[in-house]
Amino acid sequence: MPQIASNSGKNREILSGQIALVWHRRDLRIDDNPALSEAVKQVGDRGIVIGVFIFDPDILDDGVTEGSKVDFMLGCLRELQANYRRLGSELLFMYGQPVRSIRELAKAINASHVFFNQDVEPLAIKRDREASQALQEIGVKVKSFVDIGLIAPEAIATQAGEPYKVYTPFWRNWQSKPKPQPLDAPQKLTGLASYASLPVIPLPSLRELKFINDITLPESGESAALALLEAFCDGNGILRYQTERDFPAHAGTSTLSPHLRFGTVGIRRVWEKAIVAQQLVRSDEDLAGITIWQQELAWREFYQHVLFHFPALATGAYRPQMQSFPWDDDPEKFEAWCAGLTGYPIVDAAMRQLNQTGWMHNRCRMIVASFLTKDLIINWQLGERYFMQKLLDGDLAANNGGWQWSASSGMDPKPLRIFNPASQARKYDPEGEYILRWLPELQGLTIAELLSGNIPPHQCQRRDYPLPIVDHNIQQQKFKRLYQDCKIN
Repeated sequence: MPQIASNSGKNREILSGQIALVWHRRDLRIDDNPALSEAVKQVGDRGIVIGVFIFDPDILDDGVTEGSKVDFMLGCLRELQANYRRLGSELLFMYGQPVRSIRELAKAINASHVFFNQDVEPLAIKRDREASQALQEIGVKVKSFVDIGLIAPEAIATQAGEPYKVYTPFWRNWQSKPKPQPLDAPQKLTGLASYASLPVIPLPSLRELKFINDITLPESGESAALALLEAFCDGNGILRYQTERDFPAHAGTSTLSPHLRFGTVGIRRVWEKAIVAQQLVRSDEDLAGITIWQQELAWREFYQHVLFHFPALATGAYRPQMQSFPWDDDPEKFEAWCAGLTGYPIVDAAMRQLNQTGWMHNRCRMIVASFLTKDLIINWQLGERYFMQKLLDGDLAANNGGWQWSASSGMDPKPLRIFNPASQARKYDPEGEYILRWLPELQGLTIAELLSGNIPPHQCQRRDYPLPIVDHNIQQQKFKRLYQDCKIN
């Protein structure tokens, strides 16, 4: 993509006055957007509000980002650009190092203000600190806002003033705090007197960004996110959440996670919908479903909280004894896990769902993570990286937190948890519906065979399905011995 060019003196004259730039990153929406709302308030009727999104080559070329995620993001950006145009303004696109790019753009259009919503990831915090300094050096006013969570990570602490390290007390504190109200989308954005004078760079295609995507994506963008939220909270989804959420064959979750990742729906709007549903419930069972969903939103913020306060989590284990754990890291076993060819049907079904759709049910995320770390004894960071490659909702805080929980390396007060894939399948996929949906080669097996965790060898051979690559009972004992040795040492 080309860089934005400096404007001529004529263009500067056209764009003189209050010009607010809204720098979009993980907030690809106009509804419930603090940065955009404040920009509109700040410049008033005579000012100009312009959006910008910067494609960062360090992220695009990091070896983790895959075409499916970029394709989903481009769909979100197309709708965001259309919304800016509908409201009378424009969303600009740039490609380059973000700090330098935002400074050049602000200088080129004589911007008076830059607004953006905060992130909790260590590199993003560093980027934003450097960008704020660079903008202030050229006289641009900068303001940032809490957005990806309801409560800022630094605004919640233990009685001793320390960050939380355990979820349950975090939840008790977090749920007692007042939550901010959602911000309505602006009805108009003050347009430009002569927008043709600005160097408008079109949204690049997936091919221009040097990516391909070979999976069918869910609908992206703000309108799709709001429709999902409406359907989940206004229908029976949120009421059934407690009883349905753990069964991967059922449509028991909101599937909003990719939209929360890219910010096509505001978290304040999500919370508002849950509260409205809560006020209409008629039974304790229905209320429990809503409360459990709210607790899941709190889990999301707990992981943001700990990543913000303990940035070293991004690169290693929280528990000191797990920082030198002797992982086996067998490459052939890891490849089998990635491909869904381990011989454990619930594990393989989940991995194939991930590879074919860019999403995986949360119960299955725990099962496959436990299998990789406790059965294959492979470093959780390899699994974490693979998830970040494949998941449309891949988010450092949530993904890292989930993997460390599963690997016994994180902040879980009862860290030594090992999931038995066969018993998990029997409990959460009792009819084998989920397994057969993703492993059609296993059609014809009895339910007992399907869920046994030990399909007869002749049945595997007939169906070209692998025998189990490890013995669960042997491997869990091995992991326990290694874990105990680490604790002692």
